[in-house]
Amino acid sequence: MENSGIVISSCISQEDDSRYNTKQRTSISQELLLEDEMRRKLKFFFMNPCEKFWARGRKPWKLVIQILKIAMVTIQLVVFGLSNQMVVAFKEENTVAFKHLFLKGYTDRMDDTYAVYTQMDVYDQIFFAIQQYVQLQNISVGNHAYENRGAKQSTMAICQQFYRRGSIYPGNDTFDIDPEIETDCFYVDPMQPFDIGTSEEMKLNFTLDFHRLLTIELRFKLKAINLQTVRHHELPDCYDFTLTIIFDNEAHSGRIKISLDNDIAIRECKDWHVSGSIQKNTHYMMIFDAFVILTCLTSLILCTRSVVKGIQLQREYVNFFLLHFKKEVSITDQMAFVNGWYILIIVSDMLTIVGSVLKMEIQAKFRSLNMVSECLFSLINGDDMFATFAKMQQKSYLVWLFSRIYLYSFISLFIYMVLSLFIALITDTYETIKHYQQDGFPETELHTFMSECKDLPNSGRYRLEEETRKSLFCCCKSS
Repeated sequence: MENSGIVISSCISQEDDSRYNTKQRTSISQELLLEDEMRRKLKFFFMNPCEKFWARGRKPWKLVIQILKIAMVTIQLVVFGLSNQMVVAFKEENTVAFKHLFLKGYTDRMDDTYAVYTQMDVYDQIFFAIQQYVQLQNISVGNHAYENRGAKQSTMAICQQFYRRGSIYPGNDTFDIDPEIETDCFYVDPMQPFDIGTSEEMKLNFTLDFHRLLTIELRFKLKAINLQTVRHHELPDCYDFTLTIIFDNEAHSGRIKISLDNDIAIRECKDWHVSGSIQKNTHYMMIFDAFVILTCLTSLILCTRSVVKGIQLQREYVNFFLLHFKKEVSITDQMAFVNGWYILIIVSDMLTIVGSVLKMEIQAKFRSLNMVSECLFSLINGDDMFATFAKMQQKSYLVWLFSRIYLYSFISLFIYMVLSLFIALITDTYETIKHYQQDGFPETELHTFMSECKDLPNSGRYRLEEETRKSLFCCCKSS
């Protein structure tokens, strides 16, 4: 009986050993299976769109949307630039025409050096502008008209600003002045006859005290219609021009500078009729802009989804590596899961959406593509910087602020950062490649771990893994 007990106990120990060995082999095989599954998952994550299509038949929707977005945004910018090129050209040509109409003896020049030096010239300039304004519809070759205010038409305002009191005697080195500024205005109705007499009569009706005089402003409004858009299958827009002729005598230097400023407002015409099948393309462009916004929004969602999936896989890989290898993943390997291109695409999509919304709100700011390219290229090379900043007038604080921020950002980014970055990248890349050619390209733990998976994208192993999960899910659901 004792021998039989010993035999029984030895049999039990052998069964325990076999079970332990079986469990150990099972756990090892499961661990190897998990490692192989993780390698395959990582390798699939870092595949390009074509390889993912071969591996699981996934359509490269992000790639297609990016190509479509590039084409649509390019078309959007080109059409927007061509449309607003006519707006800018119409405004600039009208401004030049107004200078020739209302400034006596004006000639085209590159700099703003138009000025007068005698009292008689000041009176001549003022009354010449008044006379031209009254006779505008008889002398202008454009379709300019006065602004209607009910049954009446808008008037021209002639305002002078001067010191309240001023007695100046340079010969005796004495003066007595009250720096408080006063304004005096009178108005000219274009429908009432305005008699232009001799210079002495002008002085009697409109007298200037040049010792106290600061500025003279002639303000009036004109309207016009841009008919050139008809040739481009667009309905003409109506334009409101607010003109201001300024006589600047603030320096009291004996030189009164004269400038003409033209502010423009664009609106749809109230009543129009054009023969033929012309349609208002603005509505179609707004629909196209809406499609651009929708495409960018889709791209934003897909890229955000990819970034989130990358972060989830990063956490899974970090936990797997810590559990099975008792090691922490380096920061470099963790950052490999965050695709920098997706981050840039997300930022680009957000800016494109904002820009498209703003584009739907504005109608003018751009010149021809050639002129814009020349301007930006000149700024990068440091040419015409002062002239560019000096030409920007503070008509609107928002426009002035946006232009300043844009120019400062552009110049700082491309001159101080991008060019220096290109030089640094070229130098560093050259040294790195030279070093790697001598010692070989190093591999990170992540790439070393993935390199053990030899399955090709078209091997079917990636598709089989997905089908196996689906079949297991179906079996669990049926049971």
